[in-house]
Amino acid sequence: MAISKIKSKSIADDAITSDKVADGVISAADVADGTLTNAKLQNSSVTINGSAVALGGSTTIETGTSWQSSIFVADGSTGLTVEAGKGYWINTTSGTVTVTLPGSATVGDTIELSDYARTWGTNAVTINQNSLNFQGYSSPNPEYSTNGQSVRIVYSGTTQGWIPTSDDDVTNETVQFVGTTDFLVVAGGASGGWDQGGGGGAGGYRTSYSTDPSGGGASAEASLTLSQGTTYTITVGAGGATSTSDPGNDGSASSISGSDITDITTVGGGGGVNGSQTGRSGGSGGGGGGSGGGNPGGSGTANQGFNGGASVDDGSPGEDSGGGGGAGEAGNTNGGVSGGDGVASTITGSSVTRGGGGGGNDYTNDGNNSGGAGGGGVGGTTAPGSAGTAGTANTGGGGGAGSGNSPLQEGLAGGSGVVILRMLTTEYSGTTTGSPTVTTDGDDTILTFNASGSYTP
Repeated sequence: MAISKIKSKSIADDAITSDKVADGVISAADVADGTLTNAKLQNSSVTINGSAVALGGSTTIETGTSWQSSIFVADGSTGLTVEAGKGYWINTTSGTVTVTLPGSATVGDTIELSDYARTWGTNAVTINQNSLNFQGYSSPNPEYSTNGQSVRIVYSGTTQGWIPTSDDDVTNETVQFVGTTDFLVVAGGASGGWDQGGGGGAGGYRTSYSTDPSGGGASAEASLTLSQGTTYTITVGAGGATSTSDPGNDGSASSISGSDITDITTVGGGGGVNGSQTGRSGGSGGGGGGSGGGNPGGSGTANQGFNGGASVDDGSPGEDSGGGGGAGEAGNTNGGVSGGDGVASTITGSSVTRGGGGGGNDYTNDGNNSGGAGGGGVGGTTAPGSAGTAGTANTGGGGGAGSGNSPLQEGLAGGSGVVILRMLTTEYSGTTTGSPTVTTDGDDTILTFNASGSYTP
């Protein structure tokens, strides 16, 4: 065919002849190597995963995890070292295994692990981080212990390191544990019995601090280990309300509770009673009733408080009701129908006594109805009549017994409880609810909860 309108300045007259063109196409054989450059093409790059790659350039295309054909069978002693880009079937039927990650990694590196025999719940898989971070921390080593679990981890960089991205494992496997946290937990004290009743028992008393004793003659307990990011609920028990009938009202429990600790709970004090009844049981027991001598006091709770005192027949014209038990001793220990003393604690940096029992009713007003040291209320009298006093707030003290003469017959209220935490200041997060009082003593911070709230390390 004829070609026209091509100027000789552009193409020589004999450069392209009809035998070089077949149906408008120039064959590859007619174009020398390198004659056409990538830059001269209309589309000089291609787009891969959203990024442009120049023709002639190179890039890596992820082809997915390379699952290993052999099953790793754990025996409890042999470890498994894994590589980026690979997936591993792990059978822990016969024992646990430690999986060691690569010592270096690049952003985007991926490793997958899968529970081959659904036995990780029996024999767990522990991850040796090999100096790189996992979820932002270099320790502790993560542990996977759920049957049927699959774990896919991706390296995100030096700050957070390896991060699990599989749907069935998005929990924080490197929870940071805060150093030991000491506690004092005191429940609410009970109210005294009305109308010649017994004294109210003190609230149950437990502590872990130093060499301070717990209630009921027990030693200090083990300190708590709290977890970073976990919220611990603080409950401060109320004191038993004023009693205008028999028996006195028990106090309410105080506690520290959390998802990863055994709750620390104390029992509210037992109410005082009147008549010929036995005092109510509680953290510390309530005093026995004053109708006739020898009516027993209520029982205290082991390692929290002591028994209430029995009623006393001191001759005509009437009998005295028993004193409420205290965290440190039984009712009546200090003579007559006095409340039992509480226990001193130095957890706040100074010695404070809490958990005193309430005094019983002193019929003849001969002065033996005092409240126990540590917030116990004074018992009422009958001849002549006088009112008792309530237990002191936030000590767990028991309330004093009521008078035997109208209109002063009511049993007095018990004191509310308290919860105190003590920890290193360097580990104190400052995250609380309930407005605890925050103080320091040396290297430690002390939280005093006079009302319910929470603390999150």
